[in-house]
Amino acid sequence: MDVAVIGRDPRGTMDHLAAEREGQVAESIAPGVSERPLKIGLASAYDFASRGGVQTHIRELGQQLRTWGHDVRIVAPCSDTSKVDDEGFIPMGKPFPLPSRGSVGRISVSVWLRGKIKEMLDEERFDVIHMHEPFSSYVCVGMLSQSEAVNIATFHAYPGSRVYDVGGARIAQPYFEKLHGRIAVSQPAKEYISSHFESDYEIIPNGVRIDQYQQGVEPFPHLQDGMINLLFLGRADKRKGLKYLLLAYSKLKWDWPNLRLIVMGPGNPNGECQRIMGERSLQDVMFVGGVSDEDKFRYLKTADVYCSPATGGESFGMVLVEAMAAGLPVVASEIPGYMTVVRNGIEAMTFPPKDVGALVDALGKVLEDADLKQRLAGNALRRAEEFRWERVARRVLDYYVSCMNGVGRSQEVPVSSTP
Repeated sequence: MDVAVIGRDPRGTMDHLAAEREGQVAESIAPGVSERPLKIGLASAYDFASRGGVQTHIRELGQQLRTWGHDVRIVAPCSDTSKVDDEGFIPMGKPFPLPSRGSVGRISVSVWLRGKIKEMLDEERFDVIHMHEPFSSYVCVGMLSQSEAVNIATFHAYPGSRVYDVGGARIAQPYFEKLHGRIAVSQPAKEYISSHFESDYEIIPNGVRIDQYQQGVEPFPHLQDGMINLLFLGRADKRKGLKYLLLAYSKLKWDWPNLRLIVMGPGNPNGECQRIMGERSLQDVMFVGGVSDEDKFRYLKTADVYCSPATGGESFGMVLVEAMAAGLPVVASEIPGYMTVVRNGIEAMTFPPKDVGALVDALGKVLEDADLKQRLAGNALRRAEEFRWERVARRVLDYYVSCMNGVGRSQEVPVSSTP
């Protein structure tokens, strides 16, 4: 089989988009203004010393709100405060691991935090408390039960915690009714949470700091050796679907001997993945483990193709957006969360989850067709712009204002969302 040249997306695509942003972004994403900065508490259910999508979302939302002059505190359980680089961070309780739907969350359920939470709320006097996955840990429930602020929640999960399926929704209902605003990160997330808590939800997606994926990022020289780099990013959770990618890789390797698989993410491959690699004597598979953000950007810059074969449990394709922001062609499974981000044949090549044959076909098309690869990468970059944090955070801020006005706080805290 002839080997097509699989190089990075031409720089011209990124330069064009950068020039386009230069003239348009100021008008399209200018922040709202207020007569005084808002005091905002961002609360996480999950261990803030651990890496995860919700933690990253909160941290980057807080950073963007601060650039617009708002006073932001982050409140979360934390196993190691030395791993949190945020001057506005308030640790609240120690987390412990709790398995749920093929993943493991680190949360705090200590009701002894109630007094400490009350002291913190009295001291901080937030205008807005924005909780993320509010019923997954006591930290958010404790804040919600004692809050005198405008209370907003974002629901990230799909299908979410099993606690809702065993009566947890009924127990949480009184706390849910204390919310003044409700956000879901995607339509699948909205449909799931609506099945347990019927209400109106605003869909506001996750954001991405696009520039950090593009500016001043250099690939790893030792991996620029003529091999084609296929990248997988994700924790060692079963639902991430690594075994299906390994099976597909074993077939592709026959036609593409210069193909290399780079697996990036915390945790070790499970027994099934190890068995597949052993039985098939897979070569050129690199497990680089969990890496810093800087190295993550470099691996994305080094890669030629990105693949996410997740089998489910994803409310939003954040890993896809990251790869798209880096200018990579994407191959992804057709799970609901991912299909809210990409369209087959436009921003990505997609395939039915767990279908190894279809995955082989999708990857093969990208590997052998340089024009398709370039077209996917260019479309993906444009789509990623829609998730730029300046745009997403503006929508969040406007929603804060709408909720404040809706509960009569406009007299106490005069805020306008007009640019």
